[in-house]
Amino acid sequence: MEKLFQSVNEGEEWFYTCFGKDKTFDATARSLHLWDMPALLLYINGLIDSETITTLLTEMQGARGKEDENQEDGGERFLSFFPYHAVSNVKDRDELLTSILSGQAAFITPDGYVFTIDIRSYPGRQPEEPDNEKVVRGSRDGFTENLIQNTALIRRRLRTEDLRFEMHKVTMNGKTDVTITYMQGAASKEHLDYIRERLDAIHHDGLTMTDKSLEEFLFKQRFHPMPFVRFTERPDICAAHLLEGHVAIIVDTSPSVILVPAPLFHHLQHAEEYRQAPLIGTFVRIMRLFAATMSLVLLPFWYLLATNQHYLPDFLSYIGPKDIGEIPLLVQLLIADGGIEILRMAAIHTPTPMSTAMGLVAAIVIGQVAIDVGLFTPEVVLYVAVSAIFTFSIPSYELSLTTKIFRICILLSTALLGAPGFFLSITVLFYYLCALKPMGVPYLWPAVPFFPKAMLRVLIRFPMTADAPRPFITDSPDRDRVS
Repeated sequence: MEKLFQSVNEGEEWFYTCFGKDKTFDATARSLHLWDMPALLLYINGLIDSETITTLLTEMQGARGKEDENQEDGGERFLSFFPYHAVSNVKDRDELLTSILSGQAAFITPDGYVFTIDIRSYPGRQPEEPDNEKVVRGSRDGFTENLIQNTALIRRRLRTEDLRFEMHKVTMNGKTDVTITYMQGAASKEHLDYIRERLDAIHHDGLTMTDKSLEEFLFKQRFHPMPFVRFTERPDICAAHLLEGHVAIIVDTSPSVILVPAPLFHHLQHAEEYRQAPLIGTFVRIMRLFAATMSLVLLPFWYLLATNQHYLPDFLSYIGPKDIGEIPLLVQLLIADGGIEILRMAAIHTPTPMSTAMGLVAAIVIGQVAIDVGLFTPEVVLYVAVSAIFTFSIPSYELSLTTKIFRICILLSTALLGAPGFFLSITVLFYYLCALKPMGVPYLWPAVPFFPKAMLRVLIRFPMTADAPRPFITDSPDRDRVS
């Protein structure tokens, strides 16, 4: 046990050097007595549990027995009678500063020993079902902004000693707590080393945007529109991925957990598929894959047929507006599709009691009036609305936005080059997705490269009793999940 300061006064001067005296109201230094021992208490007001510290200090007032007074070492005396379990000796001033800023309370003894106790109590909300991952049946808890709560929600579902929570601190000023979560023996050592290396390479002042900022540092995303990680706010989804050999990254102050590796088809899965019978889950999964595909190609394909009637057989001759109007069809589609996105953004920023009324006005009044005045043809409104509904069926919010961008690119290519532009843009998109390999994992796995059995499991929700190895992409050292 080593001394950090020569005296209490030196410790107090160091504290005021860091925070200034009476410069910030939440940095608190209190002189007190722990039984017969004078001490200095340091903490950040608002980050500690006030009730716990009050109870501790109340119990330690008054005289202590002579057996403790005969102990010469102040550090040993502190440990011998301090009535709290989470006590640690601090030997480095940077470590002490980080502990205080993290919400721990520090005691400095007369001999200069420093001890911290973990009585953090961060402001936040209780676990509740996330809005963007709702299920008809299943648990209603979800991750919160509190890292300790999040680890507890996972530990509650995986009661095994193989579950690991590896703590890291990143950035210079933010000193954000980032936890690498994995199952020992199931997760790939190469994937873990990759994440550790990227975390250590972060030299930035803070991650105020938490998980999304971290994704860009981990994968050097730059201007790639595709999401390279899967975000989830559900502990059951996180636990299921950990058992498969995936790695979860928990960032303090974020209610979303990062799951890697995450190919494209992982973004199209939903917990609801596993809360229903296998046949029903398979039906829901296939419908979702169909909707995701149609959200990408329906609008450009309809535009291709509407502007090239000679491609249509006689029984489909009704497709396409008979009277386009004064505004070109392409401009109508771009305005309507962009308007849907603006309405979505407005709904997010509109207070909840008003959002329903705003949606009704936008859907009924504006749409009908736009048709009546000749801004849009009825078919444009129909197909743009259907494409929007297909887009909303994609579980991943990031992927749904990316689909919108690619849909507009395909539409513009079709308008410029016709049928060759439509198929050429889809080919370029397919090639682009094939070229992506975040963490060395093919983004279109198991379609490219083609793994028949794995692809079958993407399309079909097999019964839980069926023996399924861990996915190949996790590179697990033990793919057998049967104990």
